Amino acid sequence: MFDILMYLFESYFNAGSYPDPDKLSIKLSAAGFEDEDISRALSWLSGLDQLTQNDYPISINEGGLRSYAELETQSISTEGLHFVSFWEHNKMITPVEREMIIDRAVAFGRKNLPLDKVKLIALMVLWNQHDELDPLLVEDLLTPNNASQLH
Repeated sequence: MFDILMYLFESYFNAGSYPDPDKLSIKLSAAGFEDEDISRALSWLSGLDQLTQNDYPISINEGGLRSYAELETQSISTEGLHFVSFWEHNKMITPVEREMIIDRAVAFGRKNLPLDKVKLIALMVLWNQHDELDPLLVEDLLTPNNASQLH
């Protein structure tokens, strides 16, 4: 399913959004994705589309300490949780965006999502929430975890 999310971003980022679910299903099928993966991706995207800033209390932006529930720590790797916390601490994302990223990561229903998958989820959440994304932010989210070792 992560392949579908990457495909969507690469194919539709410049257009600003992806097609409605019916057209998207046809396009994904034509691109060679399996029906089960397409169905899961469309369901996940539907959940993403339903998230709004208003779904979260305003007080969430007033600071405080965020403790993670057991389901969250089981779903997201320690490295992924550190990444989300680091980005929030450095004002790259808001506390509400942090919650949206965690929500969508848990929605995958997998255990111990690695950092690269958490980054892709963050990219999809931010793309869904913002009209424009900073190119440096996008580059950071798409850069492989071991990019420093590639040189």
